[in-house]
Amino acid sequence: MAAIVFRTSRSRRRLGLVLSIATLTIAVLLVLFPIYWMAITSLKLPREIYRMPSLWLQNVTLINYQTLLEQKGFLVAIRNSLLVSATVTIISVLISSLAAYSMVRFRYRFRGLIGKLILFAYLTPTSLLFIPLSILLARLGLGNSLTGLILVYLTFSLPLSTWLLRGYFRGVPRELEEQGQIDGLSRLGVLIRIVLPLSAPGLAAVSIFTFTGAWNELLLAMVLITSESRRTAPLALNYLITSDTLPWGPLMAGAVLSSVPLMILYFIAQRFMVQGLTTGSVKG
Repeated sequence: MAAIVFRTSRSRRRLGLVLSIATLTIAVLLVLFPIYWMAITSLKLPREIYRMPSLWLQNVTLINYQTLLEQKGFLVAIRNSLLVSATVTIISVLISSLAAYSMVRFRYRFRGLIGKLILFAYLTPTSLLFIPLSILLARLGLGNSLTGLILVYLTFSLPLSTWLLRGYFRGVPRELEEQGQIDGLSRLGVLIRIVLPLSAPGLAAVSIFTFTGAWNELLLAMVLITSESRRTAPLALNYLITSDTLPWGPLMAGAVLSSVPLMILYFIAQRFMVQGLTTGSVKG
């Protein structure tokens, strides 16, 4: 009887393992297939793209990349996206760190109201604000400029960064901060030398979310940027579509080139991302 129960239990474990592997395999295929299709389409000749679709490459060509880089100047758009996204990320993390630490450790009037307003600002749809923001930037003389685009992106990234960092900073033990103050550190010194190092995974996660959001944003860039030399990567890809014509080769080549910086960033910071999303950056 015991042997039968043992065999039944082992069979169930094997069945569970097989189902888990099958589920993971299907999930991986669903995630990787669009990337694979994008990559092979960017390497196909136009006549191979528009005829019966094929999952395999027959003639590898770089003509789509050549068209995109030499005729469309896509590297300028990549440079603009890198500049805007990196600047937004650095400024957003610096300001939101100070704001989040203030809301977590200091007590002052309307602190709870400020936190709710920050959350409300993040939840406000972009489609409701792009017209007022475009008018404001035009009056400030910042229309059609990367500086204006950076300022607009900050209005959306700062609330999210502040809200997320509040949770990470709450996980830092107060005793460590008090010990630092006993050793002669100021409040700013405590933040820089104790809180931020202990919150490094959280800071990395927030930085990646901010960078990704700025890199992929299209609606605001489409409204605020009109010059070809100031287009970001998503905007440059959008302008490849003319009338009813879809140049799938250059579009897929641009999508591949636009994905490379994000892939590199996530590959480098994946360890911090996992720690930041699971443990809340609490150490010790």
